[in-house]
Amino acid sequence: MELDEYVACMYEGEAERAILDILLDNDKLIFSREELLEEEPIARCKPKDFERRYLRKSFLGKISLLRVIDSRTEQFNLSKAYENKVNIKTIITAPEIEMLIILAENRLKDFNKYENKRKHENKPSIFCKEILKYHEVKSYDFIIDYFSDVELLLKAIKEYKRVSKIKKNEYSLYDIIKW
Repeated sequence: MELDEYVACMYEGEAERAILDILLDNDKLIFSREELLEEEPIARCKPKDFERRYLRKSFLGKISLLRVIDSRTEQFNLSKAYENKVNIKTIITAPEIEMLIILAENRLKDFNKYENKRKHENKPSIFCKEILKYHEVKSYDFIIDYFSDVELLLKAIKEYKRVSKIKKNEYSLYDIIKW
């Protein structure tokens, strides 16, 4: 993945933020913390808020905005004044970032059986809470602790790439890792 001169990385929730922090702190991403705007991942916000907070500064080059989210359909439309200055790339974590825990636990088959039984409540986070008994699965601290061995996280990201249905024009966490 080609990045522009400046990089912003926006995350959806605390689990995503924890995963990004683990990867940044272990120098596993194709960009460093120092290369990020304000040297931190950015909490998900509306386009107008992103423009007001970050784009009113003078940048000599373009910005790559990496959005780590689970929605394939969520739009992030910048105003005409900024649309040519920002290259938006969506990093898909569908159905949820908690799939990385299921994959790290080698429980994909169990999750698929569970998913088939419970059509209305088949979220990976619910499986992690009910079956794996990880009640704080969405919390920053839990993810930091669970993936304290960055190699376990990298293995789960590789497995996610292998088993997920990533569309041709989509990116996953795999695509922003320094392999």
